[in-house]
Amino acid sequence: MNIWVARYGALFMLEHEIMQQEIRPLLAVDIIEQLHRQFALLSGGRGKDGAPIITFPEYSGFNDLPDDDFLNVVTYLTSIPSMDAASIGFIVIIDRRRDKWSSVKASLARIAGAFPGNLQLVLVLRPSRLIQRTIADIGIRLHRDDFKMKVPIVMLNSLSDLQGYIDKGQLTCELGGNLEYCHSQWIHHRTAIENFALTVKTTAHMLQKFGTDLAETELPNDVQCTKDLLASHSEKHSKLKDELKLAMKQGTTLLSCIRDQANKSESHKLNPDETENLTTVERLLAQLDETENAFEQFWSRHHLKLEQCLQLRHFEQDFREVKVSLDGSMEALAGLSDTGDGAAHVEQLLKDLKALEDKTQVKPDHILKAQLHALHGDQLIQSNHYAVDSIRPKCVELRRICDDFSNEAKKKLGILSKSLEIQRGIEKWCESGVYLLASQALDKCQSQEGAESALQDIENFMEMAEKLELDTILSILLADVQEMFEKRHVSLKRLSAKQTRPVQPVAPRPESSPKRPTPKSPRPASTGELHYQAYTKLLTNECLNILNPNILHIMTELIETERLYVEELQSIMEGYAAALDNSELSHLIPPGLDNKKEVLFGNLSEIYEFHNRTFLKELENCIEKPELVGTCFLKRKEELQIYEKYCQNKPRSEALWRQCGDSLFFQECQKRLDHKLSLDAYLLKPVQRITKYQLMLKEMLKCSKNSEGTVELEEALATMLDIIKSVNDSMHQIAITGFEGNLSELGKLLMQGSFNIWTDHKKVHSKVKDLARFKPMQRHLFLYNKILLFCKKREETSDGHEKSPSYSFKHSLKMSAVGITENVKGDNKKFEVWYNGREEVYIVQVGLPFPFHCSGSHFSQSADVSRLGSLTAFKQPYLLLLKCHNTPPVPKKRESPHSGNTSLYNVPSPVLTGCHVETMKMKHHHMSEISSTGTSLLCRGRISDQEKTYMPICKRHNIYYIGLTETVKMQICV
Repeated sequence: MNIWVARYGALFMLEHEIMQQEIRPLLAVDIIEQLHRQFALLSGGRGKDGAPIITFPEYSGFNDLPDDDFLNVVTYLTSIPSMDAASIGFIVIIDRRRDKWSSVKASLARIAGAFPGNLQLVLVLRPSRLIQRTIADIGIRLHRDDFKMKVPIVMLNSLSDLQGYIDKGQLTCELGGNLEYCHSQWIHHRTAIENFALTVKTTAHMLQKFGTDLAETELPNDVQCTKDLLASHSEKHSKLKDELKLAMKQGTTLLSCIRDQANKSESHKLNPDETENLTTVERLLAQLDETENAFEQFWSRHHLKLEQCLQLRHFEQDFREVKVSLDGSMEALAGLSDTGDGAAHVEQLLKDLKALEDKTQVKPDHILKAQLHALHGDQLIQSNHYAVDSIRPKCVELRRICDDFSNEAKKKLGILSKSLEIQRGIEKWCESGVYLLASQALDKCQSQEGAESALQDIENFMEMAEKLELDTILSILLADVQEMFEKRHVSLKRLSAKQTRPVQPVAPRPESSPKRPTPKSPRPASTGELHYQAYTKLLTNECLNILNPNILHIMTELIETERLYVEELQSIMEGYAAALDNSELSHLIPPGLDNKKEVLFGNLSEIYEFHNRTFLKELENCIEKPELVGTCFLKRKEELQIYEKYCQNKPRSEALWRQCGDSLFFQECQKRLDHKLSLDAYLLKPVQRITKYQLMLKEMLKCSKNSEGTVELEEALATMLDIIKSVNDSMHQIAITGFEGNLSELGKLLMQGSFNIWTDHKKVHSKVKDLARFKPMQRHLFLYNKILLFCKKREETSDGHEKSPSYSFKHSLKMSAVGITENVKGDNKKFEVWYNGREEVYIVQVGLPFPFHCSGSHFSQSADVSRLGSLTAFKQPYLLLLKCHNTPPVPKKRESPHSGNTSLYNVPSPVLTGCHVETMKMKHHHMSEISSTGTSLLCRGRISDQEKTYMPICKRHNIYYIGLTETVKMQICV
């Protein structure tokens, strides 16, 4: 867009030279009839010093001309020469050789009273008849002062006298010169040039409006709208292209006409006005050609982005269809039982499993289609698609589901095959036993020898039963338990070698586990599974007691809150998202919610699938070995990026909720789910959850210093902070408007923030320079590897609600030409950013109070962009994702009434309008209550004022102060 502005500026300057419509809006077409009367003309001649000549030829009806006609023609003629020529002054020639003194007097009076330009000289060819000449001589002497002219009025007797003031080559044939002039041709050229200038102006405005519309167009979210937008923009582009071609053709034709006139004879030369017209048309054509090239470049980028958007919408639509098919296959696979009532039942289960595998691998809408779709996503990524961050997680998700299906199918096939083998062995043994019992004759058992023989046969058969190893089915179910016992044996042996006394196992208290609803089971558990669960619970409860109690508490809280989080996401998807497709509730759905499910919920289903199928299970596997938690987070670093898309969609979701949140549909869904909070509170939970992980990792890291897994925990904490920063930066970055380039090509976004800016440019006038120094501007800076963007932050409110800020692009600096001065006049809160050898200087100061020291010392290392990331004043808090409206007051320390040495805190009520404050106390073993729906302050033992941190979430703040014996909770509802 900046290139366009430059092109349009050049075009408007040229149009101003031709038309000057703001000062003199007259055009030749407006006064065409007056020009055809030829009572005044601009022949193109010049005086000896280059002054333009305006000639008033003999015109019988001059005295009867209306004043408006005279003024319009003279005003138009004086507006045609360039500003330099007009500043010299005009020479006026009045030809009255065949007229009377009265006509001379009237002409001089009109010129003196209404001539709009700067006069240099007035030459009058007096009447040629003797009597009229005598009267003219006497009259000019008597009335010279009446004309009030500050320039000389020279009365000439003949054309030879005129040639003494004006060169013969600058006079027309009527005045004894040899300057060629055709009045009708002059009018034709003037109207053509002005018409072409108007066409250029109109075309420039059309291009500017179209470019602005393209830049401000929001990309659609579905395939059909994207197709329609692409077709609409292509059609407009074609029309504008035709307009440009017509304008170029018009200018080329006009240029040919002017050149043909110059080339009609070797001796003919263009007068200064004609030469200026030729130059103007050439410049207009050149600028129009450059504008066309810039427009085509912009259109190529925009068209490519629209095509990539259409590819992305197709990819997303196919992804949803494939994922529905895969989920159906996974549900069908989960519905197959692992065991059967007999061999025939197990054989049928194996056939069903084989049929399901064949169906998913052969049919193109299942596993095969998912793999092909993932390959298509890889191709889009390799083609430098702008939405790589959206495509890559979907490819990962498709491959993960395919792998999960294959692994689950193989596992189920192994279990069913072993079960079939066992069932056949059991049936064979049973048949043999029945045959044995049936074959024994009762009459032979009447004798002692016959009875002993039958008993021996039965005992031999029972010994065969022991050799069948019927406990194989149990060993399959308990294989994982046995592995856990072996691991625990090694752990206990290692621990027992370090301790001097045995560890007394104590079962955990029932209160330590938070109460929560039991999750729904997809199918009834078998007897073997019930034994497995019992053994697992017994083993886990027995072994966890030897772990660090602090780590145990954090692990318990992490897993329990993760389970609760998954259950809440499930309730949202089943109770709200699925209800939108329920025909029973269709009459309650508000019209504004039609086809807006993705806007309201974003990619919440994708987040739920990841946590339910993958992340929760992996966290549960870390309950015995908490040192593996860090590895778990590092392993799923890519999948956790899905929160970025959710947070980017959150403003749109909130806007839609404000529009439809009071509808009966949501009230009915909330009533069915028995939720105390409305849907918008639950839609905030993913934002809260992604920020919660880093708090728990910090707490675990404090309890795991210099122990196994510490390095992985530190890397996991850095990863989560990185993800939060990436989410936060992306939400700011997508709000940039007006930037012509591709943000993804600028490199990594190192930092961003709001600053006060003073400008100082060498090429600016000194007064403007002084004004620029003392008047700061609020600018939001975005620092990339390659460029520094200056934007203006805009915040608007609508219906009493805050809207997400937008950043209007102003200008940019390439980092390769940027230099830094660390301190400005000893003020360490300011630093200078200068460009091109201090040709442009920007003084930067933090616009808002930051909790970090503001310095440009690290920023000064701009020669190496990778070192710019350490400018602390540029770092924004990672919790900018969350809306922080108020800051709680600093509490005052007091003595505890319960213990003389225990430090609690007397929390005064904050002075906030419209606030409600609740204070309560609780025992320490109710720590699970602290991790509720919001993020809260968690401290253990004594805490000082320097250690207290406030993390307000939304408009409800939960602050906890945990002492040695009890916890004080303060809840602020704003």
